[in-house]
Amino acid sequence: MAPIVTSPRLDSVDAIANHIDRLVEIDPRLAPVRDRSGAVQPPITEPGFAGIAKVVCGQQVSVASAGAIWNRFSQLPGALDPVHYLTLSEEAVRGSGFSRSKFTTVRAIAIAIAEGTLNFSHLETLPASEAVAYLCAHKGIGPWTAEVYLIFCAGHPDVFPAGDLALLKAVQHGLRLDARPTIKNMITIAQTWAPHRSVAALLFWRYFAVLREQEGIAL
Repeated sequence: MAPIVTSPRLDSVDAIANHIDRLVEIDPRLAPVRDRSGAVQPPITEPGFAGIAKVVCGQQVSVASAGAIWNRFSQLPGALDPVHYLTLSEEAVRGSGFSRSKFTTVRAIAIAIAEGTLNFSHLETLPASEAVAYLCAHKGIGPWTAEVYLIFCAGHPDVFPAGDLALLKAVQHGLRLDARPTIKNMITIAQTWAPHRSVAALLFWRYFAVLREQEGIAL
């Protein structure tokens, strides 16, 4: 039997490995996925405004493009502080590579933080559905953004971004499904992995990266 998970948060390699062992107990089909993926690293994005801005930055662009844009954006004076972000011009932010909609989304988030209506500090303690609903109640934050933030910034243990294309492709391949799951079907599949859905997402993202390197599978 796998070791008991002593921390629900995804805050170390050991914690993630323990979650994965428990996950494979729930669904033995994931054993080959675990074996091929190797070690899964813990999320490393800082929580709060900077973290969710980084998630927004990565929407609908490749990992490489998101990294380049983020490097430019994060060097803008005050860009990672919500109050100072509000002093930046649209021209400056978009000059780093942000689209107009991403500039507007991050601005709305900064306003909510400055006004005290958006607080990130307690999210990892909420049930997944409540945490996602809390974030999505704020303008510009959709389910994917909320779910990815909860995994990578809050270390929440039980979230699965069912609309993520890489995850849909990886799950199809890893579970040997005849067709790529729909978002609705993916939600149903992921429900069987509770309360370890976040580590299932991390595992399948890692699995997708391995497939991309070894077999050339792309989005």
